[in-house]
Order: sequence, then structure tokens, then C-alpha cells
Amino acid sequence: MNYAIIAAGEGSRLAQEGVRKPKPLVNLNGEPMIERLINIFLRCQAQSISVIVNEHMTQVREFLATLQLPVPFNVVVKTTPSSMHSFWELSKVLPEGKFCLTTVDTIFREQDFARYIEAFEADDEHDGLWAVTPFIDDEKPLYVEVDNDMNITAFRDKPFEGAKYVSGGIYAMNHKAFTVLNECIEAGIARMRNFQRALVEHQFALKAFSIPKIIDVDHAADIPVAEQFISSINENP
Repeated sequence: MNYAIIAAGEGSRLAQEGVRKPKPLVNLNGEPMIERLINIFLRCQAQSISVIVNEHMTQVREFLATLQLPVPFNVVVKTTPSSMHSFWELSKVLPEGKFCLTTVDTIFREQDFARYIEAFEADDEHDGLWAVTPFIDDEKPLYVEVDNDMNITAFRDKPFEGAKYVSGGIYAMNHKAFTVLNECIEAGIARMRNFQRALVEHQFALKAFSIPKIIDVDHAADIPVAEQFISSINENP
């Protein structure tokens, strides 16, 4: 599996709240957030890892330059207007085949993630497998509508009757998605959630995979919460 990380945001909310380190380098129990993701990917049989950071993240670039990985490691330096545009830049360096894309501040249980990756690697019927969660932590969650077989039928900005899941910020798909991504860029469409809606409109076969708990680190107060979550994982593997 090829992996990609969107780490091109400015982390302005953390900075405003007194966190000096750029978000990807924020330590969670002594491990930089981005390094934790990379190590998890390596343990999940990564064939390559690609990361995008913005042009102002010199500390992050310097840190990534110190890493010696046993797989191809692509670092894209580009300031982008949205996560969807960051994904588009990453699409230019991703090797052909299946891949998994995450945001840098997505915190999950490694065992759950490993099961998710195994499920997509074994799936030859769907174009994408989206990690969803019943745990709502995001400030502006994207609600995911599914049928009885967990096939995704819609992405919604607001809760609806029978809503069970929100997007976890983890997306596994194949290269077919790049056709839709390019169309979105050409049409001036912004935001990752609008790309996801475009996939449904183009009748891509997307399935949801439920992970009990996924949290994001958007504010300074989220850091100890994430650390406690990771500690509980380590204590109860």
C-alpha cells in the first residue's frame, strides 16, 4: 500500500493558542505527530510514503530530511489553498495502484487502522474505502450516508435522520479517483468534501469502514486528549 499525508495547513489555531511548534511536529507522548503516522504506515507494509508541507514549514522540512526510511519517501513543498489542492499535488508523485491518504492530525488506534488497510487490500469490488466513525470530534463534521451494506450514498454537511457516521479523514482509493480530482480542480471546486461528493456523483463505488474512535488535533486542548487516547491504546492493545 502507498501512503500519503496532507500536512500543508498552517496550524494557525494552535499557534494562536500558544503552541509554538508547527502542527506536524507537535509531540504526542514524546513522538512528533507526523512521525507517529509514518511509523504506523511502515508497520502496515508501506510501499512508499508521500507528504506535502507548505513552503513556510521549514522546521517540518528539516525534520523530514533527517528521516531515513526503508521505502521511497516523497516530500512535496507547496502552499495550497485547501486540502483538496494538497491532495492534487500529492497525486502527481503517488505511485500507481492503491493508496491511503490521511491528514496529519488524525489520531486513531493502530490496530483499527491495520484492519482497515487489510480490508481495502482484499477488496477488488470497490474504488475506495472510507474510514468513518460514530465518534464526533470535528468542529464541522462531514456526515456519511450509507446503505445497509455500508456502501456510501452521500456526504452531508449537516446531521440527518438515521445518521450514524462522520468522515474520519482517512481515505483509501485507487488511481481512478484522479480523473474526478482533476475535473474538480479544473472546475474551480474547492474543499475535500466537495471532491468526495463528486466521486458519488460519478458513481464511484465507495464503501465505509467503521472505526470506533478517531480524533483530530485542532486546538491546544486537543493535545492532552490525544495523548490520553494514545496512552489508553498502549495500555489496552
